[in-house]
Amino acid sequence: MKFLDQAKIYISSGNGGGGCISFRREKYIAFGGPNGGDGGAGGNIYVEAVNNLNTLIDFRYKQHFKAKSGTPGMGRDRAGAAGEDIVLKVPVGTQIFDADDDSLLIDMNLEGQRELLAKGGNGGWGNARFKSSVNQAPRRANPGEEGEERWLWLKLKLIADAGLVGLPNAGKSTFLASVSAAKPKTADYPFTTLRPHLGVVEIDASARFVLADIPGLIEGASDGQGLGHRFLGHVERCAALIHLVDVTQEDPVAAYKTIRAELAAYDDGLAEKEEFLCLSKIDAVDADRLADISKQIEAEAGKTPMHISAVSGAGVRDVLGLIYSRVSARRSAEDKARENKKSGQEADYTAPWTP
Repeated sequence: MKFLDQAKIYISSGNGGGGCISFRREKYIAFGGPNGGDGGAGGNIYVEAVNNLNTLIDFRYKQHFKAKSGTPGMGRDRAGAAGEDIVLKVPVGTQIFDADDDSLLIDMNLEGQRELLAKGGNGGWGNARFKSSVNQAPRRANPGEEGEERWLWLKLKLIADAGLVGLPNAGKSTFLASVSAAKPKTADYPFTTLRPHLGVVEIDASARFVLADIPGLIEGASDGQGLGHRFLGHVERCAALIHLVDVTQEDPVAAYKTIRAELAAYDDGLAEKEEFLCLSKIDAVDADRLADISKQIEAEAGKTPMHISAVSGAGVRDVLGLIYSRVSARRSAEDKARENKKSGQEADYTAPWTP
């Protein structure tokens, strides 16, 4: 299935049906009075977050969604039928923006969440509604209200617990394939990964988390170069970032600084996220070269990098254990905040500190 994380759609709710002007006309009933029914309401347009979708490909070939209008009222006090609603199914993590000013309208971050995008117009009143003691034969009815119409942007941000970042060929896809059942394409050339991949990492039977592999960043990505900067939004919701630095390249320190600069340039809190710094492909260099690179990176980053090899598995379990402890801490904090919100208390929780 093709991965699509942005789509522009047009929505239009239904118009309300008009009210009816009608009078009772039956034999032997001289003054039957008004009996015009009300028009039906126009159909609404809703959006619902579902868990069995992970792309917006459904909106690639159909961008216009128009709900049915309400049926006009009829005589003998018959009300018109309401127009049928439309429910748009989107993946969990979809954000909805106004196409005119690019402001965020709704964040669909919970499974089963349903929100109203466009309300259908109300049906008009028939002349039976206007009967009174001083006006017993009203010849007046309301037209139905018009529905709402607008253009919207749908932008998907994958729900992942941790995200992999690094230069192209840093070993991100190999790492994901080695720790999960995901099968991303791997090759010895840059930009092998063209779209984000998700994998479920199982620490044990009861401990698991979702890991996202993001296409590699390059210098100047914040100015539109390369592919990765477009997909950085998919790691905004992550509890932590796994920064892989390839020790086989010519200047690993420059590679580290490049990625940190691009994360800061993205300017959405990514640079402040907890980072697990890992030197990858350690089985491809000798011990002296690895020790030298490790010291240089530590001096630049201010923390000791971990050493891993996705091929041999060296150091991988240790990294996964640290990541899961951070993910678990955030989940606990979110659960407490959610419980307090349900009970009416203020939710002011931060995740506990973890190394």
